Amino acid sequence: MTALSLLFYSVLLLLATPLVLLYLLLRSRKDPAYRQRFAERFALTLPAASAKDGIVLHTVSVGEFNAAKPLIKQLLVQYPQLPLTITCTTPTASAAIAKLVAEQRELGRKLEHCYLPFDYPVLMRRWLSFMQPQLLLILETELWPNLIANCKALSIPTLVVNARLSARSAKGYRRFSFFTRPMLQNISQILTQDKASARRFLALGAKHVQVAGNLKFELDVSKSSIQLAHSLKPLLQGRAVWVAGSTHVGEDELLIQAYQQLKVVFPQLLLVLVPRHPERFDAVAELLQQQQLNFVRRSVNGLPDVSTQVWLGDSMGELLSWYQLADFVFIGGSLIERGGHNPLEAMAFGKAVLSGPYVFNFQLVFQLLQQQQAYVQVSTVTDLVSTVAQLIQQPELAIQTGAKGLQLYQQQQGAVARIMAKVQELVPMAEVEKLNQGNNLAWFDPHFYPNFELAYFQSEFWLQQGLVAGQSKGRNTVWFIRQQNAKEAVLRHYYRGGLVGKLNKDKFWPEPAAQSRAMAEFSLLWQMRLWGLPVPRPCAALYQKHGFSYSADILIERIPGTIDLAHLLQQRALTNLEWTELGALIARFHQHQVYHSDLNCHNILLDSQGQFWLIDFDKCAIRHVADYPDQSWKAQNLQRLLRSLNKEKQQLPVFHWQSDQFAALELGYQQAGLNQTNQIIQSTN
Repeated sequence: MTALSLLFYSVLLLLATPLVLLYLLLRSRKDPAYRQRFAERFALTLPAASAKDGIVLHTVSVGEFNAAKPLIKQLLVQYPQLPLTITCTTPTASAAIAKLVAEQRELGRKLEHCYLPFDYPVLMRRWLSFMQPQLLLILETELWPNLIANCKALSIPTLVVNARLSARSAKGYRRFSFFTRPMLQNISQILTQDKASARRFLALGAKHVQVAGNLKFELDVSKSSIQLAHSLKPLLQGRAVWVAGSTHVGEDELLIQAYQQLKVVFPQLLLVLVPRHPERFDAVAELLQQQQLNFVRRSVNGLPDVSTQVWLGDSMGELLSWYQLADFVFIGGSLIERGGHNPLEAMAFGKAVLSGPYVFNFQLVFQLLQQQQAYVQVSTVTDLVSTVAQLIQQPELAIQTGAKGLQLYQQQQGAVARIMAKVQELVPMAEVEKLNQGNNLAWFDPHFYPNFELAYFQSEFWLQQGLVAGQSKGRNTVWFIRQQNAKEAVLRHYYRGGLVGKLNKDKFWPEPAAQSRAMAEFSLLWQMRLWGLPVPRPCAALYQKHGFSYSADILIERIPGTIDLAHLLQQRALTNLEWTELGALIARFHQHQVYHSDLNCHNILLDSQGQFWLIDFDKCAIRHVADYPDQSWKAQNLQRLLRSLNKEKQQLPVFHWQSDQFAALELGYQQAGLNQTNQIIQSTN
């Protein structure tokens, strides 16, 4: 967000604080857990130190958490070395997360949990500065302006997954575009459930939006849920089981009315009634008692017998077990204007789905179900009675309807894999280790430096050990260091140029470590190597605080047997093939949107095997198409190299370069771009 809009939002939030506290107080009357852990909500209590420098996944409530379980487990498998912290804002979600944390810790996996603080600037800044996650994942559209703004300021990538945006919500976003547009543009990537949501996000100003599918099509069913269903199944032999899940006020009454009529004709029918909110369990029990129905409560371990008419599912986290036991399922929140709940869980078990007309929360899923004739819409008690009666009398109809839903469910899978591919892009340095001592923060490659020390950034350390192989002097001295692994590293200290550099040689204005000169170059090199681009390996980087400034150093692996283009052209000319290969190489960097701010003949190397390399990526960056739509910087990069070659030609007595040779470089550049276009076309056919 812009500074002004963020300030305005924060002031409004501050003024609303009494209302927020009042809301929590009122909620706590029904659920005492809302009175607990206030220190976490105000960032007074911070997570354990073991949660730092990992991945944070914000799931808001229990619904988002359940949807995220397959993703959580994949993150734990793919990034076992990184702590994963699951945050939420509700006690029910917290209880569910705590259960998963305990399970995963028994398996030796790093999983943490805490509440996310209220979205105040100071609270978010404090919490994020402590955590310093490598990535923040947000489920669906729980977008908090201060959270996202502070992530942007601290160079923490943000990835919104399973995002959905209805036309109704998009209209609300447009009404407050002063807030929402800058916020959406600060998000690193939005992965939506469907194309319609993607179009709406783009129309609202979001830049990085892709369709990844719906996580809820990849339901994670725990062993305990399967075991519970298996243990209860013998109690239901000979019964027709109708599960009404996630019901609300105004629906329970209608469902009970329908059951009262159905039980006369079908005494074997068992209604499993599962209210959405725990605070309504007693009220629904009282309603059943008033209707003189024979019922048992799951919360007191009540088990049904042949005389039981209604089984009240007043327990937490067992809805999936009820769905496994069902012959057909009613999805709550749909007979009233609540918008409906998730039908995918019932579909995953191949159960026939019944739902009311209000399903706008899951509109796309119900549209797909309707197209496949895989669910039945009911609007009144009469509809409920006739539909349930038909399903009892024609059990094969329930089986066929459920099978269609299961087939649709399986066809829509794949969201986890697509999300994980994007996570891998945004967390390229998962294997990089960090050392934080006092005012010094170092990043290092543990494979290159298994026993890393901060002294490695001091030339005196290497001189004393007799491991300095040489040095190069320009604006500053670069040291060539012999390593125990028979390789060499280049130690470089960052200096300022121009007039400012004469007054302040090597101190830079304070900024987050991830944005500092050394860390930015280190991370860019690391990412490019993952893409297979020929750049030197980053070994270590240092960010050193000095009051209101910082200094920086970097260690990069030296590429053996190379000569830079400026010196090579003083010895011999390049062949046309070599110029073409160089053009193709530059095109590869540009295809990955890599901008080299100083592409000149001193920063291009040729090794003894005929391979070109690019070096010196200080102040360089990845320029995404969404941020630089005209892509004019690519042509400017080539012109920068051309000016460099012409300058050397003018200044040196011998320099084997002619301007017409640049045509060969441009040819290689264009051919590489054409080849990439053809590959894209072939992959989409």
